[in-house]
Amino acid sequence: MLRTFVTAHSSPPNYLNHFASSRRSPSKNQILPIMASSARIAVVGDVHDYWNLKDDSKALQLLEGSLVASIRKPKKEIGGKKSEGEGEARNQTPHLWCVEHNSYHPTNFPGTRGDFGEENVELVRSVAELQMPKAVILGNHDCWWTSKFSEKDKDRVQLQLECLGEEHVGYCRLDFPNLKLSVVGGRPFSCGGRNLFRDKLLVSRYGVHDMEESGKKIYEAALGTPEGHSLVILAHNGPTGLGSKVDDICGKDWVRSGGDHGDPDLAQAISDLKGTTQLHIPLVVFGHMHKELAYEKGLRKMIVTGDDNILYLNGAIVPRIKYSTAESNINSQKDTSSSSPESKGTVRAFTLVDVLNGELEKIVETWVSVVGGEAKIEEETVLYKKQ
Repeated sequence: MLRTFVTAHSSPPNYLNHFASSRRSPSKNQILPIMASSARIAVVGDVHDYWNLKDDSKALQLLEGSLVASIRKPKKEIGGKKSEGEGEARNQTPHLWCVEHNSYHPTNFPGTRGDFGEENVELVRSVAELQMPKAVILGNHDCWWTSKFSEKDKDRVQLQLECLGEEHVGYCRLDFPNLKLSVVGGRPFSCGGRNLFRDKLLVSRYGVHDMEESGKKIYEAALGTPEGHSLVILAHNGPTGLGSKVDDICGKDWVRSGGDHGDPDLAQAISDLKGTTQLHIPLVVFGHMHKELAYEKGLRKMIVTGDDNILYLNGAIVPRIKYSTAESNINSQKDTSSSSPESKGTVRAFTLVDVLNGELEKIVETWVSVVGGEAKIEEETVLYKKQ
């Protein structure tokens, strides 16, 4: 399932609420990018079948506000080789959409966790049809039934990757020159923890045999980031080192004693980038670890400022769609193309990140209602605001 997506525009945004914590100023020897435009990133994590192209497009158009931008197709670099295409100008805010796919883990779709569903090709194809620039990374539920690629017919993992094309950023980088922004993807299909999930898929497609090779591949994807760009890292799961309590951003909530369920390869790649380059990395976005804890234990911490001065954002709000009923109650239900959202009305979750001059300005968890084709903001919770 789709995990995370980002929208960006070249005019100053109506700042949204998202991350709530303070950040230190960059070190004096760090090169900060000069951004001619601001960017707004809309994060959708752990979709878990909670997606409707028509209604989510309507909500995203609302979140763009009155801003207009003309953008090109982003550049993608794989293994040092660049590919560039000229896309038609769109009269809308550029969207960088980071998505992950995952099944019930125990939460369902929004935020940054990802997982479109158990190898739900039709849903991934619908996400690919979203007419906005986006970056996507597949999660563990997107390869739920497939442990190795088929040698005869295309399996459902291959079909998902084919649908997404260059917008799937696993071990790759997408550059958005007009936004002075680049997105580097972490390890695809991650299930968290210290073991590689679906190792045969990783060996076959990416040549990755272990955590060390995986971390190196993430690191190398970031090395070609254009000068002056801010770098956002998009992964299905977060890195190790962010806490081991049950409610920590990557804490094990299904074990009474907790534990750190982050990805060690991602942590190593980030550490190496901070230690050997002057890349400006303001944000790492991921999902997988649902906001609502298992066994009704409460809610997870969804934003953390690391010791490395990077903001870590978990976008796995699950379920990300609620339905309005005649009694005005809101019940969580799965959203499909065959449902009639116009008659029911829905409320959809997005995590909005505003960036100005390469620095995070505001992060907001935003719920948008879509009823009868009309969208409006129902609720906003500020997670972070620059002081």
